[in-house]
Amino acid sequence: MKTRYRLVRRGIRGNRFYCVDTQTGSRNSLGTQNEHEAKQIIEAKNQSERQPGLNLQIAKAYLKGTDPGVDVRTWQDAIEIMIESKQGSNQERWKRAKLDKAFNMIRHKPIIETHGELLLRVLQSGTVSTNVFLRQIHNFCVDMSWLPSPLLPKRQWPAVRYKIKRSVTAEEHRRIVEQEKKPDLKSFYQLAWHLGASQSDLANLRAEDVDYQTRIICFVRLKTGWRGQQPPQIRFGKEVEGILASLPKTGPLFPRLALMREKHRATEFKRRCAKLAIEGITLHSYRYAWAERAKVAGYPERFAQLALGHNSKAVHRAYARAAQVTLPPLEDYERNILRLEEEKIRSAESGESFPMTGRTETSL
Repeated sequence: MKTRYRLVRRGIRGNRFYCVDTQTGSRNSLGTQNEHEAKQIIEAKNQSERQPGLNLQIAKAYLKGTDPGVDVRTWQDAIEIMIESKQGSNQERWKRAKLDKAFNMIRHKPIIETHGELLLRVLQSGTVSTNVFLRQIHNFCVDMSWLPSPLLPKRQWPAVRYKIKRSVTAEEHRRIVEQEKKPDLKSFYQLAWHLGASQSDLANLRAEDVDYQTRIICFVRLKTGWRGQQPPQIRFGKEVEGILASLPKTGPLFPRLALMREKHRATEFKRRCAKLAIEGITLHSYRYAWAERAKVAGYPERFAQLALGHNSKAVHRAYARAAQVTLPPLEDYERNILRLEEEKIRSAESGESFPMTGRTETSL
């Protein structure tokens, strides 16, 4: 049998060794000037070409010395282990992702015998969700040393492209509230509009989280509470006070909604929007709406970050990316500063204390 790779020597002194592929005619440097090493590399290349199956068995034998399950562990095993490491709603999402039909291509395939081309076929036959979860499974296998190296380089993974999300408009919110017949759902949507809280945080809000004397709502986010973050203290106005007046004064503010699963609350909202012919929004759209309203109103970004429960400015900017902001004229700010200076002078002349109005950029 004719060998595919052969050794050639080049250079003035003949001390440069190259590998020539007899099938393609390509020539590549072997990166060594030692003839013995060059011959070993060529022999290894030809042997791998003659006996690819044998080489896999040899590799498994070496790996099995440190990992007994390397030759039998499948992608389904990796998914099950990942599900066990999750908790709460996150675990529920992984259980649903496990049923993705696109994973059938690799479900019972040993991880060590999988090629990158097979992962690409899985991604092509799946959805955005397939891309998101398969990335995490693949990276988990690499971290656990179940894969000696990544099957797909980071740059070769298809970009995750989510559907465009938008916020609830004021008109849509008005129609939803007007048509909602259930009192608890009506109050739920109204508080979502004013607080921008996620549906789970809002549904689990308790009367003990509300200080009616100081008009402050303080609650720990379910999603990030385990990090030990300081919960924000959100001051509410008269409209929220009126909504809270109709809710229980002890225990959960929404007893029925607190017992419902997220998907059931989402279904209720979707059903209401369908009757009103409103498309393209979910309960999460109330968070987008709050962020966009805050940006348009000139609400300080650091306050918006605390209210939404995020530490990253990039996250808040993503929430508010669709906001249309009309910049006020500079002369209005200059006029406002002159007005404040004149008030200070008049207060000093009359002997009265000048009231602190806060930052000038938020007083317009």
